[in-house]
Amino acid sequence: MTVPEPAWRRRTRGEHRWPALLAVAVAIALQVALPDAMTPLPRWLLPGLEALLLVVLLAVNPLRMDRGSRRLRPVSLGLAALVGLGTALSVGSLVAELVGGRFGDDAPALLATGAAIWATNVIAFALLFWEFDRGGPADRAAGVEEFPDFLFPQMQSPDLAPHDWEPAFVDYLYLSFTNATAFSPTDVLPLSRWAKGAMAVQALVSLVTVALVVARAVNVLG
Repeated sequence: MTVPEPAWRRRTRGEHRWPALLAVAVAIALQVALPDAMTPLPRWLLPGLEALLLVVLLAVNPLRMDRGSRRLRPVSLGLAALVGLGTALSVGSLVAELVGGRFGDDAPALLATGAAIWATNVIAFALLFWEFDRGGPADRAAGVEEFPDFLFPQMQSPDLAPHDWEPAFVDYLYLSFTNATAFSPTDVLPLSRWAKGAMAVQALVSLVTVALVVARAVNVLG
């Protein structure tokens, strides 16, 4: 009997958009909650733009990511870029404020700020991985790209997963979380050069954030 191709190699219906948009909504809430010192731009500028693009995506295509949603790809990429920009500005501000001794005297506030920035880093890179692996969610659903940028365990051992399994946003969120926590790949391996570079940058950002925040908190509590 011929074994059909796994779902990630063939055309499928595509995944739902709402998990990614929910993650963006969480990132917006975290950005709004940051102290003024962590937001060098006008406080509502980036969150407002992100919310606008999120509403556009919800209004135009709230359901599955198929080939017809390719026209919305610039909007999706713009949303991911804004979340990434907000994270980069917050990390840069945190480093500058801690090194300059202008922030971090209140340990609980410092830890809360560091956790919020770390979490937005996880969401930002999850969006990046999700948007660019094999051309993005619409191209993955259409089976356009043959070679993956990330190798998930289910791809190596298809007998351990349902035949209709294919990576969705939650899988990329888990990939981003583990990379930001372990500072290295865990069960998902980067294959392409851009994937390796992106994971290296995320691990570095996470390492700097955690190291500076923890060191300053220990100093304050001590």
